[in-house]
Amino acid sequence: MSLRSIKQTIPALETSDGAGVRIKRSLGQHQNIRLDPFLMLDEFGSDQPRDYIAGFPSHPHRGFETVTYMIEGHMLHEDHLGNRGNLKNGGVQWMTAGRGIVHSEMPRQESGQMRGFQLWLNLPAAEKMKPAGYRDIQPEDIPAITVDGGLVKLIAGTVTLEGQEHLGAVNGGSTRPLYADIHLEPGKETLLPVSPELDGLLYLYAGEASLVSDEGSRALQASAASILSPGDSIRVGAGENGARLLLIAGKPIGEPVVQYGPFVMNTREEIEQTLRDYRDGRLTA
Repeated sequence: MSLRSIKQTIPALETSDGAGVRIKRSLGQHQNIRLDPFLMLDEFGSDQPRDYIAGFPSHPHRGFETVTYMIEGHMLHEDHLGNRGNLKNGGVQWMTAGRGIVHSEMPRQESGQMRGFQLWLNLPAAEKMKPAGYRDIQPEDIPAITVDGGLVKLIAGTVTLEGQEHLGAVNGGSTRPLYADIHLEPGKETLLPVSPELDGLLYLYAGEASLVSDEGSRALQASAASILSPGDSIRVGAGENGARLLLIAGKPIGEPVVQYGPFVMNTREEIEQTLRDYRDGRLTA
């Protein structure tokens, strides 16, 4: 067993996106701050309607996938394919932009807390122009696995514990994404396997937690992407108030990334073609 340690910490910066929604962005705050195959990780959370009410009106994407995980709140997804999904507490929307999609994500609440995450997952060159797709994953369809010290909600990927393989709500894909929401009880610790083929990070969003490795114990910074060193497992311990954190990992693609706003391709020429396609109405043709 080789325990992973913290290689780098990327604090999330406050910014805004969409029509003025306040967010905290770790991965993706600059185009050279990424973790292959992940392009961006945003945390949104506020009980002030002015911070989220304008939402994300209709906008295009090409070349990657978006994964939106709602902790609290209610948001409506609509796209040009006719998909319509209500994202509520504990639900996930997994959207494959592929060759092109135009969608909106708009709050369906006028008050109260809205909190969650959006992750951008890159696609390899061979898959960037595949047909767009959409999955609306309900909370009850996300496996909840009891582990020493707490609970793991397995959104994507596989985890093997005590010889038993547990499958997430989403599986497969060339980048083999692993996405888990870990809930630890106060003062408790858990050990989870993470394939050495995957690059990964932890994101602490509630409570206090430390990552234990051969180098000792190191506290995780809240609202920051803690990039993990190579290894095959993580050992995480919670503070006196417990902890909630995301484990996100994937197989690196190892290809050039050229991004222009909501379009992510491999070359500048492909971006220029994408802009022409969008201008001429061919992005979603």
